[in-house]
Parts: sequence; structure tokens; C-alpha cells
Amino acid sequence: MFGIFMESWIIYRQYCGKGFLPIIFLAALIYLFFTEKDRWKRIVMVYVPLIIQVAFFIPVTRIVFVAAMDDGATYYRFLWMLPMGVIIAYAGCHLFEKHRRTGLVVMTAVVVLAGSLVYRSNLITRAENPYHIPQTVVEICDMIAPEKGEPRVRAAFPSELVYFVRQYNTNIMMPFGREMVEAQWNYYNAVYEVMEKPKTIDTRALIAATRETKCSYVILATGRSMTQDPEECGLKFMATVGKYRVYEDPEIIKAESK
Repeated sequence: MFGIFMESWIIYRQYCGKGFLPIIFLAALIYLFFTEKDRWKRIVMVYVPLIIQVAFFIPVTRIVFVAAMDDGATYYRFLWMLPMGVIIAYAGCHLFEKHRRTGLVVMTAVVVLAGSLVYRSNLITRAENPYHIPQTVVEICDMIAPEKGEPRVRAAFPSELVYFVRQYNTNIMMPFGREMVEAQWNYYNAVYEVMEKPKTIDTRALIAATRETKCSYVILATGRSMTQDPEECGLKFMATVGKYRVYEDPEIIKAESK
């Protein structure tokens, strides 16, 4: 039981990161516990979060979760029920309402000592369009998307783009998606095996796989090494968009149009 508790503790620490968020959250809970008088707000802002946190660390909760979900790797999602940001913000506003100067000093100290400019992170990039997805995805999807009222099309995209395609246009289907990009799921897909795993793509094997899954279009990174030019194997070059080359498969398009 103690080992399960320590596993939960490690998951909690990883979920909270290296910042001061859990400390600030705990301070906000303690403050609201002693100052919030409204019954329903106390239930939502204090009691429920406390119960969730206590339950998270109880070994029996983890045992039941793993047995029910058959996957202990997602136990951290239990913490998604903790509205940390909401409670911290509410506690700050509550303090500021009651004690203007003290609240201003405390909130300023929290921002200065625990905050950071998120735009300095390497994980943040400037948005290229209102959709907040790579512009190349927008242009490729606009190029191959079916007209209104026409059937949906299927296209094989490089793995780095599959996250964005469905966000932009649900009329474009793919032979593989996020389930293949996440290695821990260990799924198999014939197109992915040929398109993503080898350093040099076997062009004929790739086209055989995309035709098997009825892909009307194949999108390939310009820098990928291939055994043959796709046009020599029956594909038709459409355009280069950014660092990607877009091909259509006349055989599939003809078959789908019948």
C-alpha cells in the first residue's frame, strides 16, 4: 500500500511540475477554508477539491481506477477534476475584495515569484493563422478537400501533421492518426509502417498501402529519401506547399468517382 501511495505522490509531483502551483493552490484552499462563508462556495471551492486530493492519494482509489480502466498510465487524469486555476483566482479576488492593499501585495508577489512569461517557452510559437495550426496544413487541406456535398476524401499525411488535419477539416480522413504517433499504444498500421518507420521509403510499398486504404492523396516531406519518384509509380504531382509535396492518386480518384 505504501508503494502505491508513493507512486501516486510521484504522479502528483509530475502533474504539478516544478513551479509553486501546488503550494499556491494549498494556500488558497486554506485561506478559503477559514474565510469563505457561503455554504455552496465552500462545498465547490474547498470541500470537493480536498476530497478529490485525499482520494487521489488513497491506494484503494488507484487500485479501483486501474481495475476499471485497465490502464494505470492515465491515473493523473483524476487530477483534472481539480480546478486549481479557478480556486487560486477566486481566492486572490476574495482577498483583494476584503483587504485591498494586502491582496494587491500578495497577488503581485505570487506573479513575480511564481509566474513566468509563457511566450519565452520553446513550446510556444507565433500563430500563423486564426486557426492556430500550421499554415501548410491549411493550404494542403484547402487544396484536397471535397466540395460541399461531395463525399469525404482520404489522404496520407506525415505524422507531424496528423494532429492538425482533423482540427481544420473533418471531411479529410486519414489512414492513421494520433493513435500511431503515441508510441506507448503500440498499434499497427500498414501505411504508417511504410511511410514513417524506414529512413528510405519504399515507394511502391507505400503506394500499395495507400491504395489498400483508398487514399486519394499522399503528402510527403520534401526531404524524405525514396526508392523511386512517386510519379514513376502512378501518382500525379499537384504542388509543393512549404516543405511538403502533394500527390494525387488517379487510380483511387477514378475508382471513388464511379
